[in-house]
Amino acid sequence: MKTIRNLLLLVVLATGVACVPMNQFKTLEEKKQDLSLERDVLKKSNERLVVDTTEMGASIRRLLASNEQLSEDTFQLGRSLLRMTERYESALDQNKELAQSKERLAKGSEAEARRLLKELQAAQEDLLIREDELKALEDKLWDRKKNLEELQAEVEEKNRALEEKSQRLVELENMLARKDSAVNALRTKVADALYQFEKDGLSVEIRNGKVYVSLEEQLLFKTGKSDVDPKGESAIVQLGKVLEQNPDINIMIEGHTDDVPYKGKGQLVDNWDLSVKRATTIVRILTEKSKIDPKRLTASGRGEFVPVDPAKTTEARQKNRRTEIILTPKLDELFEILESN
Repeated sequence: MKTIRNLLLLVVLATGVACVPMNQFKTLEEKKQDLSLERDVLKKSNERLVVDTTEMGASIRRLLASNEQLSEDTFQLGRSLLRMTERYESALDQNKELAQSKERLAKGSEAEARRLLKELQAAQEDLLIREDELKALEDKLWDRKKNLEELQAEVEEKNRALEEKSQRLVELENMLARKDSAVNALRTKVADALYQFEKDGLSVEIRNGKVYVSLEEQLLFKTGKSDVDPKGESAIVQLGKVLEQNPDINIMIEGHTDDVPYKGKGQLVDNWDLSVKRATTIVRILTEKSKIDPKRLTASGRGEFVPVDPAKTTEARQKNRRTEIILTPKLDELFEILESN
């Protein structure tokens, strides 16, 4: 899931332009911050989806346990109803026998008749009690049956919801796996194409689910300049050949400087201008020396504000003077899955 934290940066990548002046770059930075917030919302949405799925599973297990208990109670009530019915029928038979005895003894003594009448009245009262108990038991059994049906319907509904969430999770995981595979394959292709430049300050690595091609200043530019060295241009051209064959990759070129104030002359004012100018120079090489669609390209200047080494040493400043070409697979399908959730 860690890859999702960086997905929203792709929106900025998708709005690629050939050159970003100072005022437009500030607007892009503000949009990037807004999209970072949206990325966090999507991340929380995905985390809530996982928590909901876990809670849904626990709820279903509790409902199934309740369902089993209700079924057992219903079975016991059925047995009680059967016994009560037998007792009720027995009481009916006894009442019938007493009535017959009354008729046989009608001609007997008055005392015996009163005794039999009393027994008959008691039997009738007991019969009424049994009838009331039987009716109450039938009502209770009916309520239990209704509750059982409602519980079963709820379990089925929760099962369906859980299956849908599980399916979306599987789709999301498969999409992320394909994305990671594409990133790894791209990293291998780029590294193979540019391996001869590694000794000159070029490195290829995967960070945050994206491929970073980092070129030190010594490979591309002279200090304080934005004109690309021939060897650096050769590396850019080689990279362009690989990117031509991978049209589903968005490309951002970021220029970085050290923290030493820029003292050049001309149109460039400071390190911001220098970093942007270097990025646009790389963009022009890619558009002029390859068939890459310019819509895939974004030029960005970061000045001295994203150092790889914050130390105030010569070695640290040399590391910070670099150009990074950031390659990101398009994730339209992934965004569609997230929106459906």
